[in-house]
Amino acid sequence: MQWFIDVSVTFICWGYFIFAFLFFFSFFYLGSYFFSSNKEKSFQYLNHRFFKGFLALLRTLAPSHHWSIDRRVKDIRGAIIVCNHLSYLDPLLFISLLAQSKSIVKSKFFSAPVFGFLLDVSGYLPSSTEGKYAGKMIEQIGNIGSFFESGGNLFVFPEGTRSGGESVGPLHKGVFKIARMYQCPIHVLRLCGTDKLFTPAQFFFNTTLQNSITLQQLEIITAQSTQGKMTVSMLHEKVQQAFEQQKPEKEQVVP
Repeated sequence: MQWFIDVSVTFICWGYFIFAFLFFFSFFYLGSYFFSSNKEKSFQYLNHRFFKGFLALLRTLAPSHHWSIDRRVKDIRGAIIVCNHLSYLDPLLFISLLAQSKSIVKSKFFSAPVFGFLLDVSGYLPSSTEGKYAGKMIEQIGNIGSFFESGGNLFVFPEGTRSGGESVGPLHKGVFKIARMYQCPIHVLRLCGTDKLFTPAQFFFNTTLQNSITLQQLEIITAQSTQGKMTVSMLHEKVQQAFEQQKPEKEQVVP
């Protein structure tokens, strides 16, 4: 019975991805592309609504997973959000929580049909600074100051890949260069439990586990100190310390 529930929920959720986009959201995306004065902001809002619906459906169909989201996350504006990365669900969760947001995405996804177009118009940043993606990255970095000023957030997973367990791997410094350049605050968040619902390298959701999914704000780090601008290394060290000093509680997962 458990496998049947997992298979059923998985196909219902991915069915939402296909049919909700094709028969509902696609018309709004096309309208925004041709008629909106700010395509990037409009596409980000549509992304937000689309994935908010997806997460609401998933939470309804997998009630044994208890979600606890720090209420302060939805109020973050004009900041960089850094978080550990456990599952492909993680970026979808952030998009569902933040109406105006962008992230750094693997460059290869920009070449995908339809998906790459959505990423491009939504203002997402390619992870590579080489070849055909160099100009796109430079353009986005040059414009991101006004994005922060308008209340937009850049959420990133600075480990650069999914990790497992409580420990957080080495952090890439690129995002800290952006924080120092634009003097925007860094909100350090910790996510737990999404990998139990949607395990890496597996296709089906694990819907019947008794599991807790938590998103907690650990610390807010400003790029300005009493001695002036903090260096990239100082920001990197403070974020790494925030992860290390506040270990998550042991998760209880019962089959």
